[in-house]
Amino acid sequence: MSLTTLGGAIHFWLRQSRELVYLTELPSYPKVTIVVPAHNEEIVIAQTVQAILDLNYPAGQIEMLLFADNCEDRTAQEMRRIVDSPAYANRNVRIIERVGTGGKAGVLNDALSIAEGEYIAVYDADAMPERNALYFLVRKALEDPSRYMAVFGRNKTRNAQQNFLTKCINQEIVVTQRIQHCSIWHMFKIGRIPGTNFIINRDFAKSIGGWNDGALTEDTDISFKIMQSGKLIALAYNSEAFQQEPEHIRDYYFQRLRWAKGNYQVVIHNFKNLFRPSNWRVKLEVFYYSATFFWFDAAIILSNTIFIANLCALIARLFVPSLSIPFTFGVNNSSMMKVLLMNWLLMIILYVLQVSVAVSTQYGQATTQQIWIAFASYFSYSQLFIVVSIHAMLSVCLDALLHRNGSVWVKTKRFNN
Repeated sequence: MSLTTLGGAIHFWLRQSRELVYLTELPSYPKVTIVVPAHNEEIVIAQTVQAILDLNYPAGQIEMLLFADNCEDRTAQEMRRIVDSPAYANRNVRIIERVGTGGKAGVLNDALSIAEGEYIAVYDADAMPERNALYFLVRKALEDPSRYMAVFGRNKTRNAQQNFLTKCINQEIVVTQRIQHCSIWHMFKIGRIPGTNFIINRDFAKSIGGWNDGALTEDTDISFKIMQSGKLIALAYNSEAFQQEPEHIRDYYFQRLRWAKGNYQVVIHNFKNLFRPSNWRVKLEVFYYSATFFWFDAAIILSNTIFIANLCALIARLFVPSLSIPFTFGVNNSSMMKVLLMNWLLMIILYVLQVSVAVSTQYGQATTQQIWIAFASYFSYSQLFIVVSIHAMLSVCLDALLHRNGSVWVKTKRFNN
C-alpha cells in the first residue's frame, strides 16, 4: 500500500512540477464564512486572526465567526485586540464567547446554524493560513461546484526546527500531506478533510447533518459522510496553512491518542460498509484504515513479541544451555532469518524513501539532515505509533464495556514561537 501511494505521489509531483501556477481573477467570489474554534488559545490566537484578516480574498465576501469556546483565559480579549485595530475597521467579524458542549464539532454545528456564507472555511486557533490559502480553496471548488462539496489544502509545521520531536512530526506531516493525500486524490479522487484549512458547502453540510457532536476526530467522521453521499472532497495542493505542533512528548502523546481513538471509533462505525452496498471510495478508505490500525498493528505487535521473546531466550541460554528458543521456523532458522532481515531492511528503506521524496517536493526541506532524522525517527519516534495505537484500542474497548464517555479531549499545549 505504501509503495502504491508513493508511486502515485511521484507521478503527481512530476506532472505538477511542469506547471506554472498564476493568481488569476476568479469567475465569481462566493461568500465564505470563516470559523475559528478556540479553547484557551490566548498564546496563538492573535497571529491566526491577523493572518486570516490578511487573506487575499475580497473582504466584503468574508464573514468571520471567532468562537472563544468555554475559555478560562484571555482568548476573547486577544481576538478583540486584533479585530478592533484600525487596519481592520468595518470587517464582518463576530466574536462569540461560547458556553456549551460538543467540543470542536459543537462549535462547528453552532457556526453552521448562523453562517451566511455559501461556503464554510475552518481554521484551528494555531493554524496561520498563507495569504492565498482561501483563494486556492475556492478556486478548486469552482472547478466543479456540483461535485466538489468540500476542498482541503495542506498544513505545514510552523515550529519544525524547535527540537528533535518537532522535526520528526514535521517529517510525518510532510509525508502525509505530500505523499498520501496527493496520491490518493490523484489516483482515486479520494480526499480527507483535515482538522484545519478546508472549506465545505454550507447547504450540503446541513443536508448531511453537520458534524458529529463530541467526535474526537470530527474531520474523519464528516469525510466518510461526504464520500458516502457520492460527492468529492477535492485537494487544492497550493493552499497552505502553518500549524503549531507539540514540543513535548506528553503533549504529543495525548494529542495522537485522541486522534487514534477517534479514528478507531470512525472505522468501527463504518466497518459494516465493507460488507453492504456503499460507495466504493468508502469501502477503500475503510479497508485502508482497517489495514493500518488493525492488521498492521497486530503484525507489528506479533513481530515485536517474537523478537523480544527469542532475544530473552538467547540471553538465558548463556546460563541455561538446554533452554529452547520459543519461536522457531524449523530445525535451521538461518534461511528464515535472512528473509526476515531483508524484509526489515526493505521497510527501513521504504520509510526513508517516503520521507526523501516528500521533502524533495517542498521548498527548503530537501537536506542531508532530513535523511539522518528519518533514520533516527524510524527507531524512535515512529515506534510510538505502536504504543499509542495499543493504548487507543484498549481505551475504546474499555469505554464500550464500562459505558464511559469516550469523547474527552486533552488540551494540546501551545508555545510562543
